[in-house]
Amino acid sequence: MNFVDTHAHLQMKHFENDREEIIKNFENAGIFFVINVGTNIEDSIISAEFSRKYNKIFSSIGIHPHDSKNAPENYLEKLEELSKNDKVVAIGEIGLDYFRNFSPKEIQQKVFTEQLLLAKELQLPVIIHIRDAYEDAYSILESFGPFEKGGVIHSFSADSEWALKFVKLGFYLGIGGPITYKKNKILREVVRMVGEDNILTETDCPYLPPQPFRGKRNEPAYVKYVVEAINDIIGYDVSEILIKNAVELFEVNL
Repeated sequence: MNFVDTHAHLQMKHFENDREEIIKNFENAGIFFVINVGTNIEDSIISAEFSRKYNKIFSSIGIHPHDSKNAPENYLEKLEELSKNDKVVAIGEIGLDYFRNFSPKEIQQKVFTEQLLLAKELQLPVIIHIRDAYEDAYSILESFGPFEKGGVIHSFSADSEWALKFVKLGFYLGIGGPITYKKNKILREVVRMVGEDNILTETDCPYLPPQPFRGKRNEPAYVKYVVEAINDIIGYDVSEILIKNAVELFEVNL
């Protein structure tokens, strides 16, 4: 089987000592490509640089809700400039996070909305982070109407009702390591209900490792455990469909 990791953070300090080895690991593990995701201006710049350096890495750029309060005044101009790199394929990780509330809600909402407008202007898909904020995030996304270029609800963690709502808005659901956790019956039901046509695979590395590596650092090569779990739930091999979904959303050319 081949795989795609649509959400990695290889720029983070967790990979400082062995980043090249980790990249070789996924290149040798059947990984078709990786989307490396920025969370602020500084690491969006690094993410874009990775995409220039490594053939199988593409990048997404954006301001994470945690970093919203620290976004520079000209952050939209900086993101627009970064987007001129042909291997920048999305705006994200953007969204709302009311669990941590590292940034005030009103600032999160403002920065989220501004980046959605930018994505529409640039005709790029979006990578959305939502935690304890599904109602507000849905309301904002719905107010924009259909997203021509689509997007993904990263690390989807809500129930089947929310899953259907976001799928109807035209979004994929990002499924990662938690699908392998034995007690995660709700997420397995979501996968079963929406089916392989509405799913993207991801790791969110270095976070959320699959069951065999819980408590350890995650990496792109481990996305195969996510795909295997999805195959088990759906009942047949859907790996090629999962790759097709990612290629079509991010318009990746290798």
